[in-house]
Amino acid sequence: MLEEIYSETADHMQKSIEAMKKKFLTLRTGKVTTSVVDEIKIDYYGTPTPLNQVGSVTALDATTIAISPWEKQLLPDIEKAIQQANLGVNPNNDGDFIKLFFPPMTSEQREQIVKQAKAMAEEAKVAVRNVRKDANNKIKRLEKEKEISEDESKRAQDQIQKLTDEHIAKIDEALKSKEADILKV
Repeated sequence: MLEEIYSETADHMQKSIEAMKKKFLTLRTGKVTTSVVDEIKIDYYGTPTPLNQVGSVTALDATTIAISPWEKQLLPDIEKAIQQANLGVNPNNDGDFIKLFFPPMTSEQREQIVKQAKAMAEEAKVAVRNVRKDANNKIKRLEKEKEISEDESKRAQDQIQKLTDEHIAKIDEALKSKEADILKV
C-alpha cells in the first residue's frame, strides 16, 4: 500500500520535471532551435493547429529558421501568428516560405530568458510540493483509518520528503544547466 504511494508520487514528480524540461525547449539560447516556435498555433480551418503540423519548420543556421507551409494560402496566417507570439523577430514572407532572422542576443535578453527559466523551475517545484502534499494526505488518511501505525506513517512521510528533496535537486540541476546554456555567448 505504501509502496504504491511512493511509486505514484515519484512518477508524478518526474512528470513535473519532464514538463519543465519541455517548457525549457521553448526558451531561446545562443543557437536558435525550431522549438522556439513549438508553442505557436495557427487557425487552420477553424482549429488551432501547431505550426509544425501545417508546414516544415527548419533551422537553416544558428540564427535563422525557415517555415515552409504545405498550403501557400496559410502564409499570412502563419505570419500573423508569429507576430502575435512576440518572439522578438519579424517574419520575412517571400511568397513561398517565411524566414525568421534572430539577431544575436544581448546580455539583457539573456538575463530576461534566465528569469523565464527560473519561473518555469519554480512552477515545477510548486508542482512537486503539491504532489508531496497529496501523498502525505493519503498517508495520514491511512493512519486515521488505522491501516498503518503512527510510526509507519512517520517513516512514510519521511520517505516522501526524501523523494521531494531528490526531485527538487533535479529541478535545480536542470535549471543550472539551462542557465549556463542561455548565458553562453
